[in-house]
Amino acid sequence: MTAIVINHAAKRTSAPTNSHEHRPAPRKTTPSPEPVAMPVVSVNGVAIPRKAIAAEVQNFPARNPGEGWRAAARALVIRELLLQEARRLEIVAEQKTDKDGRKETIEDALVRSLVEREVRVPVADDEALQRFYYNNRCRFVTPTLYEADHILIPARLDEVLSLDGAREKATTLANVLARRPELFASLAREHSACPSGKLGGSLGQIAPGETTPEFEAALAKLGPGTISASVETRYGVHLIRLLRRIEGQPLPFEAVRDRIKHYLEEHVRRQATAQYIAVLIGRADIRGISLTGAETPLVQ
Repeated sequence: MTAIVINHAAKRTSAPTNSHEHRPAPRKTTPSPEPVAMPVVSVNGVAIPRKAIAAEVQNFPARNPGEGWRAAARALVIRELLLQEARRLEIVAEQKTDKDGRKETIEDALVRSLVEREVRVPVADDEALQRFYYNNRCRFVTPTLYEADHILIPARLDEVLSLDGAREKATTLANVLARRPELFASLAREHSACPSGKLGGSLGQIAPGETTPEFEAALAKLGPGTISASVETRYGVHLIRLLRRIEGQPLPFEAVRDRIKHYLEEHVRRQATAQYIAVLIGRADIRGISLTGAETPLVQ
């Protein structure tokens, strides 16, 4: 079932937090508490209630209240425009139910049905799919994998004494490993604060995005069998040994055909929907907010 809803960033649920301590930290947005002067917003004479805009703001994390208010107001203006057009065209919408048993609101059903009827999206043929594939072959490869071990000396980067102590200990261990690299596993078992220390520091295979940016950058510079200099992350100071690099392999067209088809059709659909909304904006009487087609949030 295809759902057509205004883009609500805050309704996207985050993936469960992974306990692996090298995952990148989640990004947080804290809105400013400053008040916002809210002009009256209307679409073809229909006012958008200020309470509705205030409630919608939570779906648009922003750097300041004004930015959040404008994003929320734009979203509600677009929704009102689409609803007015659906009613003008006397769209008959059947509410759909998703796989979890949740039923569309009548307004969501009207917006979806309007866009499905009025926005024409051409279907990409095999020639277009293959052309995109051959012009973008570097995008269709398996990710490079790394097999690596590490030793973690814990420290907080904002605590000078803790960090200096971790650096000193890492330097001592690095000097030992420079003479006796075969001791890496035993030193990891003895000194590493990571649970992998019990396995001699083994992290197994690591894919892009599974470690912190600093850790990943250090891995990319290492050759198989080499040990890094000290690498500092928010967890402390690491010594990393790369065992093996498994380079990404090209994926055949058949394996990515459906992915390319979905991408191209989604891209065209978004463009066509944006153009359709721009037409509605151009002929509407919108007051209280400046709105152009290029600035509108797209339905998705």
